[in-house]
Amino acid sequence: MSVEEEKKRKDRITILDEEHHRVPFSKGLTANAIMASGLAPGRAYTVASDIEEHLIREGRFEIQAGELRKLIYNFLNERVGEHYAVNYWRYISFSSLNKPLVILIGGSTGVGKSTIATMLATRLSIVRIVSTDAIREVMRAFFSRELMPTIHTSSFDADTALIHPLPPHVDPVVAGFREQSLSVLVGVRAIINRALKEGTHIIIEGAHIVPGFIAPQQFPDAFIVPLLVTVSDEKMHRSHFYIREVETQGTRPFQRYLEYFENIRKIQDYIVHLGKITGVKAIESVNLDSAVSEIVDYVINTAYEMARKDVAAAKAEHLV
Repeated sequence: MSVEEEKKRKDRITILDEEHHRVPFSKGLTANAIMASGLAPGRAYTVASDIEEHLIREGRFEIQAGELRKLIYNFLNERVGEHYAVNYWRYISFSSLNKPLVILIGGSTGVGKSTIATMLATRLSIVRIVSTDAIREVMRAFFSRELMPTIHTSSFDADTALIHPLPPHVDPVVAGFREQSLSVLVGVRAIINRALKEGTHIIIEGAHIVPGFIAPQQFPDAFIVPLLVTVSDEKMHRSHFYIREVETQGTRPFQRYLEYFENIRKIQDYIVHLGKITGVKAIESVNLDSAVSEIVDYVINTAYEMARKDVAAAKAEHLV
């Protein structure tokens, strides 16, 4: 068979979805679906290519969407491992409920939240990422320094904008951070409500995602998965700021972060403490790839358990 003939045959592979619409098979889209298992992009694309070749060899130029999902599961199970196959199937299971997935990534300044959020979005095919710093920047345009002073500072020096005197036992750094976070929380809630209306998955990341400030129960129409990114080792945490300065060509100055490093560490201690009290998962950001893989596993399994409870509750309500 010539290359041209083989190309024509590949172009004929179509997927019949649940509404009986025919869509062309795409290795890229299939790879995106496979990446939801936690598999790296390169390996996911290889599996997608193998599936395409398998369909051609079998003479399968039309395949049901459900059958294709089972085929992907079997390929992952046989060629990559049960862990990835189970993750893929669980992702498909809760995604089929048409309920938005909202991932909330908190952590102090410089732990790698933005980078992790970007990589996680790629793995889970999520197209929307919102930073709480961006929300705060928008709020600055509407609220003056006199009206809402803490949003006009950084999270680690918000204590300088506190107006009212604090009791002796209250740490001003933590108090300023809390006040700023509670202000930004108004915007975070609005973003979540927008995602619910549109039915879209979203990742919201930033220092203002504080454990306990948003509870999953407050948004029953979404799968809310909060988590923390931390760096326990102080030297490694400091090094993140140097790397950031190099990568951004000095637009995020190294010296300013070092000047407030003690405050940044104090804020991390505070949110980690809240995380332990509220049961929010903390992921150590030592190795980036390992951290992302751990987060993918955690998000998928957490959302899957939420979906199971939803289905069980719906069945119980129907029986009653």
